[in-house]
Amino acid sequence: VQLQACGGGLVQGGGALRLSCAASGRTFSRYVMAWFRQAPGKEREFVAGINWSGSSTAYADSVEGRFTISRDNAKNTMSLQMNSLKPEDTAVYYCAEGRRLLPFHDEYDYWGQGTQVTVSS
Repeated sequence: VQLQACGGGLVQGGGALRLSCAASGRTFSRYVMAWFRQAPGKEREFVAGINWSGSSTAYADSVEGRFTISRDNAKNTMSLQMNSLKPEDTAVYYCAEGRRLLPFHDEYDYWGQGTQVTVSS
């Protein structure tokens, strides 16, 4: 399984970015997908997740209402629309594939390489 994340960059506070994750190697539509992030000196944390069909999503409290996760099973892709970005959103963002929609990194079997998001104040 390969996961390729892209879309990171530098943006001013209040701005928006859209991250994408392309998956290959196994039947994408059978698995939960999620975004995690890791800031310097901090542990990796759950950001958002989506079940296999897209009918169920979950968000960290810190991003609820600002970020939206979605997936396109026909294209084997997942996205994270990030609006109203804050400096505290600065981190490396990772996409991950797993079996259960839970906010624990141990639940996810495969990880992308990460994409840097930097939000200036």
